[in-house]
Amino acid sequence: MKAYVVVQERVHDEKMFGEYRKDVVATIDAHGGKFVVRGGNLTVVEGQWPMPRFVVIEFPSRQAAEAWYKSPAYQKILPLRLKSAEGNLVIVDGAE
Repeated sequence: MKAYVVVQERVHDEKMFGEYRKDVVATIDAHGGKFVVRGGNLTVVEGQWPMPRFVVIEFPSRQAAEAWYKSPAYQKILPLRLKSAEGNLVIVDGAE
């Protein structure tokens, strides 16, 4: 079953986040992941959406998504995201 990494975030330091951005794709590719949504225009039609940036990454399985997040390659660049942005990240199973 596919799994998705869903992120909502607010970037505070574009320069540092840019450093993260340039290296993150290779870490995702290495685990069979692909971006489904990466930023873009967001229209809130119900409720509140506190973060202006939204990302969805599809992985072939939960195991692949978790392996990506825990991988040495991603852990090496993760501090760049954590220092330059605030937000939430979850891993969720896809529908069958």
